[in-house]
Amino acid sequence: MSHTIALPAVLTADTVAAIRTQLLQTMQAQPSGAALALDASGVQSFDSAGLALLLACRRAAQKRQQSLRVLGWTDSLRSLAQVYGVMPLLDPEAATAAAV
Repeated sequence: MSHTIALPAVLTADTVAAIRTQLLQTMQAQPSGAALALDASGVQSFDSAGLALLLACRRAAQKRQQSLRVLGWTDSLRSLAQVYGVMPLLDPEAATAAAV
């Protein structure tokens, strides 16, 4: 069973610190080995700190043997992830499809 966590509309350096603790606690509340998804469809404003948060979530999930997918990529968020070269880490399926 997959558990989906909606990301907030703003993922910037000004908001990430407050969001990070709550997001990681929500992930940790799920059982080890759970399938988790972060829903980015509502993200409207973000910067590199938002990407860093997504990578921190990925690391936390790996430590708990949880799978983590990011769903609902906006075009601009996907573009930033591609520019920073982290798309293969955050969405391996999309990165593989783009390479074909």
